[in-house]
Amino acid sequence: MLKKLGRNDVCWCGSGKKYKLCHEGFDGKLQKLKRKGYRIPNRNMIKTKKQIEGIRESAKINIAILDEVAKHIQAGMSTEEINRIVHETTITLGGIPAPLDYEGFPKSVCVSINEEVCHGIPDEERILADGDIVNVDVSTIYNGYFSDSSRMFCIGEVSQEKKKLVDITRESIQIGLDEVKPWQPIGNMGHAIHAYAMKNGYTVVRDIGGHGVGLEFHEDPCVSYVTKPDTGVILAPGMIFTIEPMINMGTDEVFVDDENGWTVYTDDGKPSAQWEVMVLVTEEGYEILAY
Repeated sequence: MLKKLGRNDVCWCGSGKKYKLCHEGFDGKLQKLKRKGYRIPNRNMIKTKKQIEGIRESAKINIAILDEVAKHIQAGMSTEEINRIVHETTITLGGIPAPLDYEGFPKSVCVSINEEVCHGIPDEERILADGDIVNVDVSTIYNGYFSDSSRMFCIGEVSQEKKKLVDITRESIQIGLDEVKPWQPIGNMGHAIHAYAMKNGYTVVRDIGGHGVGLEFHEDPCVSYVTKPDTGVILAPGMIFTIEPMINMGTDEVFVDDENGWTVYTDDGKPSAQWEVMVLVTEEGYEILAY
């Protein structure tokens, strides 16, 4: 049970201001929504100004790493070469690769090709080929703050079918962002993405979604893209989470590699695409921190 603050008490957010001059109105809005039956975020989901600034700095490094990958990625290179680029660039910029040794993950980045939905493990023997679509998912720790974003890359001459999948998946991100509004439920965003994917003949992976991020690699809330409108936790200014739908050309069913325990594949072997953005909810709407 959270301690009830008096109006002249120091605010819970760490600003040093009196509660009445800081988060009293904010908390009042959330309580009104709670009384209407909505689920509201706990205070751990709300980042302070200092935390947001630290997370922004981490996100800048995350973007720079993906930019470096974009300069070099090409047919004929191994996914391990991408891992080296990510690892070395991260260290050079003063960061730490968040995936490395995370729950036993052995590399500094996830590289997922074609029917690999996510969590592809870099390997010297895994060579990028003309026509591949590739997701490179970078996550960074900088001064204790976490950031996370991914991009799709089309290698050489990619079929129109695959290119459309990549393009629609990227467009779905913007469709979702348009629904990131303060004091509205997160389910509106997930529903909009799902509807857009279905309209274009695709499916959305149900078993894996986005997550809160910033102080840890994975935080609340869990972010689904197969939700109903007007459901889920209320989006409040200061929340930071990823939007990262995994959109499949065929079935939404997936499975995890038995051997490595990490890589997720489409059940029917058809391609999957994913873009990931890290977004901050603001009083006006949203701010993209990493893309």
